[in-house]
Amino acid sequence: MNNNDIFKKLRVALQLRDDQIVEILELVDFRMSKGELGNIFRNADHADFMECGDQVLRNFLNGLVIHLRGTKENPKNAMDVIKQNQEVVKKNISEKSKTAFRSNTEFTRAKGERTEDKPKTVSPKRPFNPKDKKPAIKIQVVEKVQYKNGKNKK
Repeated sequence: MNNNDIFKKLRVALQLRDDQIVEILELVDFRMSKGELGNIFRNADHADFMECGDQVLRNFLNGLVIHLRGTKENPKNAMDVIKQNQEVVKKNISEKSKTAFRSNTEFTRAKGERTEDKPKTVSPKRPFNPKDKKPAIKIQVVEKVQYKNGKNKK
């Protein structure tokens, strides 16, 4: 397990977005752009993949301690911070689902009726069978030509 895997697992476990990670890194005066973070979180076989160095992971962990626990002057409860992050994630998910619902109730272009008012027709889908596929008609693009390579054949 390398630094990239550790970084990815912490991001998923704590439900952190890229902008939150940038803020956490700035708590320890370490500046990194969202693009660089995206390169760290890519697959290893991607062209823009970047190895997460020890310095980046160390600064992220130090910033994470400050983010979750706070400072000596202003201490925080880590569970409260995690719950706030979870509430923000749930709020974003619910907003996305509401916008998806709105797009389903938009007016249709042709008749001006709402799509939710129309009765839904469900057609059963058949499983894919390669034998059902119609054979493609082969079109001969080039004429058949006899080639003479300079030898007379008898």
